[in-house]
Amino acid sequence: MKFTVMRSDIVQAVQNVSRAVSTKATLPALEGILIKAYDNTLTLSGYDLELAITTTIEATVSVEGEIVVGAKLFSDIVRKLPEEIVTFETDERMIIYIQSGNASYQIVGISSMDYPEMPKFEAQDEIRINAGVLKNMIKQTLYAVSDNINKPIYTGSLFEIKDKVMRIISIDGYRMAIRREDIDCDSDNKFIVPGKMQSEILKLINDDEKEITIIVGQRHVTFNVDTYSIVSRIIEGNFLDYRTTVPKSEETVIRINTRHLINAVDRMALITSERVQSPVRFSITQNEIKLSCRTAVGRASDEIPVSTIGKDVVIGFNNRYLLDALRNTECDEVMLVLNGSLSPMIVKPVQGESFLFLVVPMRLNDEI
Repeated sequence: MKFTVMRSDIVQAVQNVSRAVSTKATLPALEGILIKAYDNTLTLSGYDLELAITTTIEATVSVEGEIVVGAKLFSDIVRKLPEEIVTFETDERMIIYIQSGNASYQIVGISSMDYPEMPKFEAQDEIRINAGVLKNMIKQTLYAVSDNINKPIYTGSLFEIKDKVMRIISIDGYRMAIRREDIDCDSDNKFIVPGKMQSEILKLINDDEKEITIIVGQRHVTFNVDTYSIVSRIIEGNFLDYRTTVPKSEETVIRINTRHLINAVDRMALITSERVQSPVRFSITQNEIKLSCRTAVGRASDEIPVSTIGKDVVIGFNNRYLLDALRNTECDEVMLVLNGSLSPMIVKPVQGESFLFLVVPMRLNDEI
């Protein structure tokens, strides 16, 4: 195999596909990048048996072939090469020769025959969506994906497409995030996309104006982002019926400046930590919200003037869970809807229904 490529092109490609490379694998080839050089095109792939990232870049291929090269060393080398034009060549001993200006390397590769077969599946559905819209939807719901491997169904988000509306729903047992957008698509489908895959999609979206194609199979899903294809197995199982989880009544409704509330909760959080947890107490009346927190470190309190519709209520929240929801609203003002001290609080936009976040309260002690 022999080809010439632009250093800037291969550096970016290697960095992106490397995120799907396994760092500790029993199979050495899984710690490498699969490189295929055919028809003046270079295809690079990373695969950890769960997630695969593949991309293609232009190259001048004089001898076609394929090989696997260690991802970390290869990435370090191409990043530090001195010239923009880089030549790669391999021999029958799987030695890779890299030349750029006066710098040259010889490193040991692995036969592509040792690389596991990449996921292939038959497409059952295809969904097209604006990259910027999908990016925003994932960003606003990813925070609520669970990291509890004992409940794998919630380590991903439910993608639901019906009646030209797409929803992404994430749940971790303490909060729920629902993001909704109208899309020009006649699909009627739902599938669960792993959180890890969504994180990689966010990193690969560089142009918000482009279109992303989602190809859904029986057990796999592919997201085509620009020149990249990200493939993962769909998480199987029964996702919670999120519609039954959202409270229907509205005993207490508050319209509040999001930044003011975030700043106040942040001030309460100064006396808490991972080791010293205590709920932030909200005493909500018709004219104000009184916030307070007490831990072994000390006490803190603050007040925010508001106009409340409905009943007074006293309720407590984990500061981090509440802040995650508020920061992901991306709105100047939000509506807070409560139904007593034990029911989840709804955070939603002042107008429309683009998002709905739930935050489960913490039980309060009475010493504050």
